[in-house]
Amino acid sequence: MTRTQAGPQAAAHTAETAPRKGPLAKFTVLDASRVRAGPTAVRTFADLGARIIKLEIPPGAPGGDDMIGGRDHNRADYENLHRNKESLTLNMKAPEGLEILQALVKQADVFIENYRPDVKFRLGIDYESLRKINPRLVYASISGFGQDGPYANWPGFDSIAQGMGGLMSVTGKPGDGPMRAGIPLADLCAGHFCAQAVMAALLERSTTGEGQWVHTSLLEAQIAMLDFQAAQWLIDGKVPESTGNEHPLTVPTGVFATADGYINVAAIGQTMWKRLCAAIGAPQLVDEPGFGSDPERVANRARVNESVGAIFRTRPTADWTRILLDAGVPCGPIHTIDQVFANEQVRHLGIARHMAHPEMGDIQVVGLPMQFSAHPREQGPMNPAPNQGDQTDAILATLGYTPDRIEALRAGHIV
Repeated sequence: MTRTQAGPQAAAHTAETAPRKGPLAKFTVLDASRVRAGPTAVRTFADLGARIIKLEIPPGAPGGDDMIGGRDHNRADYENLHRNKESLTLNMKAPEGLEILQALVKQADVFIENYRPDVKFRLGIDYESLRKINPRLVYASISGFGQDGPYANWPGFDSIAQGMGGLMSVTGKPGDGPMRAGIPLADLCAGHFCAQAVMAALLERSTTGEGQWVHTSLLEAQIAMLDFQAAQWLIDGKVPESTGNEHPLTVPTGVFATADGYINVAAIGQTMWKRLCAAIGAPQLVDEPGFGSDPERVANRARVNESVGAIFRTRPTADWTRILLDAGVPCGPIHTIDQVFANEQVRHLGIARHMAHPEMGDIQVVGLPMQFSAHPREQGPMNPAPNQGDQTDAILATLGYTPDRIEALRAGHIV
């Protein structure tokens, strides 16, 4: 194998088309994840300027990815999930492929994977193995149910975690049975928690000089997101039930029909209840028996909702939104997805980011929901998700591989 003497710093920039910008621009992340939870964590680093090398199975090698979130399954989803990355095809099951990975690990700051827990040990790419190559490496794992324990090797999937983590039991209309949330909440939250853990480990590394292994799971992330619903059981011993669009602890808080659609109202607490009654022209409801406090209104939920609901049905949503906001009562219309991105406040926030795509033209993706005074969103261009193996030759060249050697590796389905 022929290699040059190019060092890590030379390798860090040769394969890129433009300097990276953002608060994490000095970091390099190896992305060995797939589907959604892992890529969600990686996307945070990609959008904040880190160099991302996405490790993909080469064409012709066994074990290709045909799951949801793959390139050919839903192109819009793929572009939104995998922008701002480089793609290296690499067969880590082959000795030569493992050697390439080890060379990359020497230069990397972070390695993120979401295999089943036993897989990384079989491949020889577990934390202890890679730590021997680079003690500063922050190694991150996302699994379905944890790295050990009786369910450790169960395959993880978002809806399974939503069910086992309790979310489905408190979602949906009462009496209709469990309901899955309309987004892959367990996947997304596991990804975000993973990204937080990696950043915390990088921050600690700046003091200790050492990396570490951080990990989370879909199940843990889903349980963490139960928040006050979990507290009802852990502290009060109460098993929460589904309440549909309504809040389980305060009334009236939920969705009400209007003359032309629906409105969300959050009249939380006695002060808001009084404001609401005055705003809708029904101050007498404040003194209605059984309506005098949140616990009383919860006990008389149906009667309270019908009393205010009958009034909401007399005027259109826009009128009620204006009236309630003027009265200081939290409320808002319910938007379809197209209406979300047409909304003036959403457009002002700029969370839909433009991206020039060589095949699809000018498209938009959802940007990170955070802003930095030192890194305005306009600064960093959004780069399309790479085609499979787009940067393979360039990345290998930075490691010292000659064109002839790269072609030999490709012919052997190593890359």
